[in-house]
Amino acid sequence: MTAPPPRSAPPAADSGARPGGAPADLAEVWTVITGMYAGYTAGDRARIDAFLDPQATIWDSATRELICGRTELNRVRDARPTSGDGPAETGLTAYGQVVDVFGDLAVARYWLRVEFRAGPPELARNTAVLRRVRSDGRWLVVHLHEDIQSTPEPCDR
Repeated sequence: MTAPPPRSAPPAADSGARPGGAPADLAEVWTVITGMYAGYTAGDRARIDAFLDPQATIWDSATRELICGRTELNRVRDARPTSGDGPAETGLTAYGQVVDVFGDLAVARYWLRVEFRAGPPELARNTAVLRRVRSDGRWLVVHLHEDIQSTPEPCDR
């Protein structure tokens, strides 16, 4: 089995297509990503949804069709196996992030390691597109793309 990929390279220092961003914006965007997964780990759908635009689109790694909006997302969620019916997840670790901010738009690329009670972990490559809400300045995910890459060897984290 393959090992997890190395951490992503930092944004380019020049003012090319990857501008990086102000440290506060980069931190806020990453807080949205990690907060969304903390909500998932806690089984708190409302907490997850607080980080998602109601019309967000999602390429879910376990769903063939593009999920468009909260109604479709809830339909997918409700069809998922309940505890005891599928592999029990024991932890999520988002890491290796590369975040760039373009005004009120941000793109976050990162790895997500999913640990299971029984069986090897999964490694997913993710891209999230976020927009800043003008009314209060917070960031919301407007698109999320999950792509399972491998089942890596366990690593020290």
